[in-house]
Amino acid sequence: MGSASARIATAAVHLVTAAAILLMLARGGEAVSLWLPPPTAGGGGFLGGADRYLTREEHWMNQTLDHFNPTVSTDHRQFKQRYYEFLDYYRAPNGPIFLYICGESTCNGIGNNYLAVVAKKFGAALVSPEHRYYGKSSPFNSLTTENLQFLSSKQALFDLAVFRQYYQETLNAKYNRSGANSSWFVFGGSYAGALSAWFRLKFPHLTCGSLASSGVVLAVYNFTDFDKQLQSGRNSVKELFGATKLENDGDFLYLLADAAAIAFQYGNPDVLCSPLAEAKKNGTDLVETFASYVKDYYIGKFGASVASYDQQYLKNTTPAESYYGGTKFAVRLHISRWHQKTIVFVPQRSTRGTIWTCAEMFSAKESTLMSL
Repeated sequence: MGSASARIATAAVHLVTAAAILLMLARGGEAVSLWLPPPTAGGGGFLGGADRYLTREEHWMNQTLDHFNPTVSTDHRQFKQRYYEFLDYYRAPNGPIFLYICGESTCNGIGNNYLAVVAKKFGAALVSPEHRYYGKSSPFNSLTTENLQFLSSKQALFDLAVFRQYYQETLNAKYNRSGANSSWFVFGGSYAGALSAWFRLKFPHLTCGSLASSGVVLAVYNFTDFDKQLQSGRNSVKELFGATKLENDGDFLYLLADAAAIAFQYGNPDVLCSPLAEAKKNGTDLVETFASYVKDYYIGKFGASVASYDQQYLKNTTPAESYYGGTKFAVRLHISRWHQKTIVFVPQRSTRGTIWTCAEMFSAKESTLMSL
């Protein structure tokens, strides 16, 4: 790997990791389990005020409800899927298209973050579709078990493929082109990062590359290492953590696992490690120290809700419109069950004046594939 490519790739990894977190950390309403908003609310947060979004103008498309129905030729059920576009940086008509995948949360717009900087540099159009069942893109008004059968990562992947084709045709019509095929790049973080990596693998003909920041591509099924039951005094321990309402021990252990992982996931390990190291040094009780961290930081400052870890919470089938719009039915796989893997494709030259094909953009000399 050349030094210039290495520097660009390394910078991209750091930028992507930070920005993917920023996008997912706008607070709004009560959330469930791992992917929670930060303590800064509303128009503030890390991105700051009204400038945190490039655009919040909503666009809509008709999305197929069930991509795998064997009678798809006769099953015409659809739902309205929301998406956003930002064309201010687009070097029409030959610039690339950057697709940012909104994951398991309401998609409120296209963020003014690292991707905006990269899009401006390469003259790219920015588009971002909302995940099915979240925000305003829910096919049903009631989240019953029967209605939730169409919520899956497989359906979401094919949503992206349909959206990609739909938007390409929309862009072609906008610029009076026929049959043109832009260079597409897909971006995502965490669960959306997994979708990004899977999309590149499943539909290599539809995208030149993907960037998966902390993509959860190796989830372990039925992982039980963190689910050891409390040996004794479970009620007093739960009281220590301010979680007496969690009658089920498994729910309580989810809370503890998420609380510990969140400091590392969002780049602030010292907030957990420093108090524990100090407690160890001074002979202070480690459990009480960890409990203080959970209550003061994870629940207090970070904004986690103990109630949302209760299994009964998930039985409410009424959708909630918030940043984490549909998380009442989200599958809770805490981060300690995941192996992180980041896949980065980095374009190395300007798009000015030429149409980029995938082959041109990713020649052996001008592209970088970095796996972490």
